[in-house]
Amino acid sequence: MKQYLHKTVGAALASLHLSQESLFFEKPKVAAHGDLTTNIAMMLAKEAKKNPRQLAQQIVDTIKVDPALVAAIEIAGPGFINFRFTPGWVVESAKDILRQGNAFGRTNPANGRPTNVEWVSANPTGPLHSGHGRQVILGYAIANLLEWTGHTVTREYYFNNAGNQMRNLGESIYARYRQELGEEYPFPENGYAGNYIRDIAAVIKAEFGDSKRDAIESDKIFFRQRGEDWCFASIKKTLERLGVHHDVYYNEDSLYSTGKIKEVVEAFREKGLAYDQDGAVWLKATELGLEQDRVIVKSTGEPTYRLPDIAYHREKFRRGFDLVVDIFGADHIATIPDVLAGVRALGYKTENVKVIIHQMVSFVEGEEVVKMSKRSAKVYTLDELIDEVGSDAVHYFFVMRSANTHLEFDIALAKEQSDKNPVYYLQYAYARIASILRFAHEQGYPVESAEALLGSVRNDLLKEEAEVNLLKLLLDFPEMIQSCAFSYEPHRLTTYLREVAEAFHRFYHECRVLGEDKNISTARVALCLMAKTVIANGCVILGVSAPEKM
Repeated sequence: MKQYLHKTVGAALASLHLSQESLFFEKPKVAAHGDLTTNIAMMLAKEAKKNPRQLAQQIVDTIKVDPALVAAIEIAGPGFINFRFTPGWVVESAKDILRQGNAFGRTNPANGRPTNVEWVSANPTGPLHSGHGRQVILGYAIANLLEWTGHTVTREYYFNNAGNQMRNLGESIYARYRQELGEEYPFPENGYAGNYIRDIAAVIKAEFGDSKRDAIESDKIFFRQRGEDWCFASIKKTLERLGVHHDVYYNEDSLYSTGKIKEVVEAFREKGLAYDQDGAVWLKATELGLEQDRVIVKSTGEPTYRLPDIAYHREKFRRGFDLVVDIFGADHIATIPDVLAGVRALGYKTENVKVIIHQMVSFVEGEEVVKMSKRSAKVYTLDELIDEVGSDAVHYFFVMRSANTHLEFDIALAKEQSDKNPVYYLQYAYARIASILRFAHEQGYPVESAEALLGSVRNDLLKEEAEVNLLKLLLDFPEMIQSCAFSYEPHRLTTYLREVAEAFHRFYHECRVLGEDKNISTARVALCLMAKTVIANGCVILGVSAPEKM
């Protein structure tokens, strides 16, 4: 309908020689004011040198709408133009939900745009802790939203297995190994103190005895590799529990072994953007719009984080991606401008790089704040969170707030089986619908055949306010998916699904589904199936199960 109104109202503006640039439609804040509204008259009043309401009236008088689609056009307040849909259009359009089923909500505005979504990318230095959960779930939902809007999505994990943190991992395991052998061996100051380090060391001792005591003293690559393998296996297992998969695991080491790091340094030198000073290699970041130059290779010969990140992003574009989506925690915010400036200097369009920064998470249970850290012995892992509240709550709670706001994860609420728990409330609505449809099937209604139900979907049968309001809300689903995808905001989908659940419960209480009139009952059964379809499709995107029974 928005497309239709944009075309129709746009034609009216053109005939009045008015600009269409500011023309957009949205739902009125008060439902009684109509189905869609535009403030175009107020936006153009100065240009037209008219009072907004007078201009609104002139526009309304010029608009030519199909009376089968638009029931009324009204002017409200200082110059809003409100549109009301006809019940016939609402009910007829809703048939698409039955026709499309589990594909309802899928659209193709991106037209197959090659898109890379990189997320999680946790260093393989320990299990995923619960704080990682926000990024895990945020990336999962965003990748799904982009796929539902026509992007060809490659889900990627950047396997960061180079640098000091990996050396620290190896040294930590080696120290615990020596301690497992009964020695008072000092633990490194910056080591990883989690119990999993002891577990890895114990396995090595069981397998090799004391044969690794001396041979590895100056070279701890063996311990580092064993730790890396254990940690990454743990990470993948946790992701699998949440149904999260990646198509590509891009190894940071490959940037070194294939010479990509050196290529980037040489490219900067050829452009006059790199120079040597104090034994280090510097990037002329000031020529790229930053406040000061940056070291990209230390005097020790080791690259700083910027260099491999720049090389990695160059490779994403070289691999043919037109849209690159990075999802990072707030601790990365200072590094992003450096990396983007470097990528831009290499000739790539950084406007095609979308960086999503999510704020930190705190966990509460009652009055207690739960803390986690891979470097401390006390770790509240993501696995433990899944064990405690379940996969569905993990998926839902981590995306029900905007990524750019702090998230307080209420563990007690996530476990509660009541309407206060938003996951429980949504799943209860779905299970109630499933129960109604099972009973309807027993009574002979064709609930398993959308085709058979299509004829029952008529505006003379679905005409109660609660029915029409639910239908209108369900019809918003495809546009909601598009809006969430292009704004990278899955939290808005959780809000929408709660509204659907609320609207269904209202319909259920105000309209008897299986009554004496067979025609009306069949139409309401069809409406139940529509609501069930939309909730199910929304849950698929979020990674939340839709139980038939509760």
